[in-house]
Formats: sequence, C-alpha cells, structure tokens
Amino acid sequence: MPKMKTSSAAAKRFSKTGTGKLKRMKAGKQHILTKKSTKTKRNLRKATMTDKTNEKNMKKILPYL
Repeated sequence: MPKMKTSSAAAKRFSKTGTGKLKRMKAGKQHILTKKSTKTKRNLRKATMTDKTNEKNMKKILPYL
C-alpha cells in the first residue's frame, strides 16, 4: 500500500490542537480593509476551529496531521 499524500495547501492553512480539533484563521483580512470596522478587523485576527461538518473531508486531505 503506497503512502497517502497530504494536501500541501491544506497543510499550510490548518493545524491540529492538543485535543485533535483543526484550527484555522478566519478569511477576509487580506484586502479591502478600509470599509471594515475596527471591531470586525480585530475579530478576524483570532483563530477559530474548523466546523464539524467539514471534519470528514479534512481527515481525507490531511491524513498525517
């Protein structure tokens, strides 16, 4: 059985926590920031957990994470 390949794009964007959940950064912090409020930009800084509905797909593309 050959080794499974990890998706390089996903490996750069997600990391695993100590409890096994997947951590990700929020989208929308790259550009067009002038029209966004300071509060919105501040909340986009924080990391969050991947949604439970996507866990099955994430395990498939990140087999060794």
